Amino acid sequence: MDLGYSESEQMIKTTAREFLERECPKSLVRAMEEDDTGYPRELWQRMAGLGWMGLIFPEEYGGSNDTFLALVLLIEEMGRALLPGPFIATVVCGGLPILYYGSEAQKEEYLPKIAAGDIVLTQAFIAPDLPTTRPEVEEMVVVKDGSYILSGVKLFAPYAHIADCLVYSSRVTEEDTLFLVDAKQSEVKSSVLPSIGSDKQCEVVLNNMPVSETNVLGKKGQGQEIIGKIGEWGSLAQCGFILGELERVLEMTVEYAKQRVQFNKPIGSFQSIQHQCADMVMDIDTTKFLTYQAAWKLSQQVPATKEISLAKARASDASKRVCLLGVKVHGGIGIMEDHDMSLYYRKAKAGEIAFGDGDFHREIVAQQLDL
Repeated sequence: MDLGYSESEQMIKTTAREFLERECPKSLVRAMEEDDTGYPRELWQRMAGLGWMGLIFPEEYGGSNDTFLALVLLIEEMGRALLPGPFIATVVCGGLPILYYGSEAQKEEYLPKIAAGDIVLTQAFIAPDLPTTRPEVEEMVVVKDGSYILSGVKLFAPYAHIADCLVYSSRVTEEDTLFLVDAKQSEVKSSVLPSIGSDKQCEVVLNNMPVSETNVLGKKGQGQEIIGKIGEWGSLAQCGFILGELERVLEMTVEYAKQRVQFNKPIGSFQSIQHQCADMVMDIDTTKFLTYQAAWKLSQQVPATKEISLAKARASDASKRVCLLGVKVHGGIGIMEDHDMSLYYRKAKAGEIAFGDGDFHREIVAQQLDL
C-alpha cells in the first residue's frame, strides 16, 4: 500500500511549512491570544493569495478543485505552526455546506468571497443547557411576510465576534433548519468566552433577526443532516490540525531529551524517556494513518462516517497523552507560560474536545457497528 504523498500533495506541505515557519512565529500566536480579533488579517489575505481558502472549491468559484486529503495536509501544517484564525470555521464549516447544500445563488454569493479571503463564516449550532444564560432571549422562530424572525442563544461559535456570516440552526415546525445569517446586523450580538486555548469561542445572541427565505441553507427541516455533515468535515479537519501539533510536540521533546543532561548523561539515554518518546510516536503514527485514511475516502466521495470518528477518537486521546508526555519530559519548564510546550499543550487540549472528544466519537463508531 502506497502511503506516500503525490507530487502536488508534497508541494502543498512543503510550501505551507516554509511559509508558516517564516510568517507565523510563536510570538504572533501569543499576540493573537491577546488581540481582539484573534487572527492576523494581513496574513489571512496572503494565505488567500496562495489559494488556501479556495483549495477545495471548484474553479468556477475561485478555487483549485483539490481533494479533502490535500486540505487535511494543509491544515496539518497549520496545526504544526499553531496558526490562529477561523480557517476551519470559514472554509470547512461554512464553505463546504454552501458548496454541497446551497442554492446556486448562495454559491455565487459566498464561495468566491471565501476563496478570496474577503469574508469570515462560522457555525452557531450549540444551544446552552437550561436555564439559558440569556433568560430574556427566548429560542423562537416567527414567520412573517415571507421572512423568518430568529431569536435565540448559541454557544462556542468560533470567531463569531468578527464573522460576516453565521451558519445558524433553529427549529422550524419542530425540525432543525439552517440559515445563513448576516452577522453584522444590530440584531446579532457576539461576545468572546474564556477558554483554555484562547481560541475566540463566542456566545451568539439573536434578538428578532429577520432572515429571508432565500437564506435558508438546503431545505427546511434538513438542518440535522447538514449539521451531521459539518460535524464530520470539521472533525476530520481538526484531526489534521491536532496531528500537526503533535508532530511538533514530538520534535521538541526529542530535541530536549538529547540536550538536557542529568547525571552526566542526556536524559534521552535513559530507558524511561526513550519509552515515553516511543509511546508518543505510536500515538502520532496511528492518528496519521486513521486521519489520512478517512480523508482519502472523502476525497473518493466514499462514505466515511466510521473512519472519521475512528480518527477523531484517536486524535483526541493522542492529543491528551502525547502533550502530557511532552510536558513530563520537559519537566518544570514544560508548564511555564513562555515556553512553547505549554502553548502547544493548551491548544491541543482545546482541539481534543472540538467537534467531540474521544468518548463522543466512540459512540458513533459503536452505532456504525449496529450496537
